[in-house]
Amino acid sequence: MPIIDQAYYFMTKITFQNSNPVFFKALKEKVNAYCAQNGVSKTGDLLLLSKSLLIVSSAISIYIFLVFFTPGIAVSVLLCVLFGCNLAFIGFNIMHEGGHGSFSKYKWLNDVSAYSLNALGGTIYFWKQRHNIEHHTYTNIEGLDHDIDIKFMRMHQEQPKKSYHKFQHYYWVCLYGISYIVWILYQDFEKYFKITKSPEAKPIPLKEHIIFWITKVSYLTIYLIIPIIMVGWIWAITGFLIAAIVCGFSISMVFQLAHVVEGTQFPEPNKDSHKIQKEWAIHQISTTANFATKSKVISWFLGGLNFQVEHHLFPGVSHIHYPKINKLVKETCKEFDVTYLEHKTMATAFFSHLLHIRKMGAA
Repeated sequence: MPIIDQAYYFMTKITFQNSNPVFFKALKEKVNAYCAQNGVSKTGDLLLLSKSLLIVSSAISIYIFLVFFTPGIAVSVLLCVLFGCNLAFIGFNIMHEGGHGSFSKYKWLNDVSAYSLNALGGTIYFWKQRHNIEHHTYTNIEGLDHDIDIKFMRMHQEQPKKSYHKFQHYYWVCLYGISYIVWILYQDFEKYFKITKSPEAKPIPLKEHIIFWITKVSYLTIYLIIPIIMVGWIWAITGFLIAAIVCGFSISMVFQLAHVVEGTQFPEPNKDSHKIQKEWAIHQISTTANFATKSKVISWFLGGLNFQVEHHLFPGVSHIHYPKINKLVKETCKEFDVTYLEHKTMATAFFSHLLHIRKMGAA
């Protein structure tokens, strides 16, 4: 059975103990009451739109300055690093919210925001399947959540251990760094051709075929061909690698600190019933961790993804509401005796991740 169809087969079989989701019912009532009492929309507002325009303008400005007004080496390297961060911030704040339909109450604005991923070289059509459906439904479940399936890494006990895994707490930096390049220039193509060649896979709509190829050609033109023409291939490729590695590292770290740290669980479904013995919402809390939720600076740049628990419980709600919802989630967890995992700082979450992958490599 093809890989994509095999994953789909298992996803249709895995279920949660949702016959009486008392925890999530209680939590949703509180969140709905908060929104009603304060007269707030669950989507983003003008401040989010303003921030997004600032981030996009910053990325465009840096690109133009680097390519068309090329400064000295030291300044260029610094700007390439900032450009890589900027691309990640677009992903965190704009694409991610648009992909979940939480950026705006207007569908067209959500669509525009979501397609910002294509401006970064990705494919929103594939991302929604992998992220919205697979990752958000089957978080940290082996074989279904592909975000924990990282080549040459052992992220949890159920994954087979190889001899080289004992060094993974050293080489993880390289793998996280190249993740964006591999995603854009290899994995998207791998998925595209697997789907188009498999008679059992759901066909890609014609519109998405066209968007896919326009995206990839435009990406190579904007990020490589034009810079090569303007500054030469050595400097262009060097700048591309710096920006891409910074972007990939940033995206990878935010995900890992939210799901692959000490204390997060990697549940296995019952082999006979194919059921997770928890209601879906409690499963999300047990597989997810927050970090640095008191830092407004980190929250601003990461688009609230440091409030990962709240995001997984309410993916259709904009991150601008997470600080308020965070209090309601903690309150409800206390009422139902549900463990809530949160690191006070990004540094403590980072070291927890390192300790976890070291343990998985040595186990």
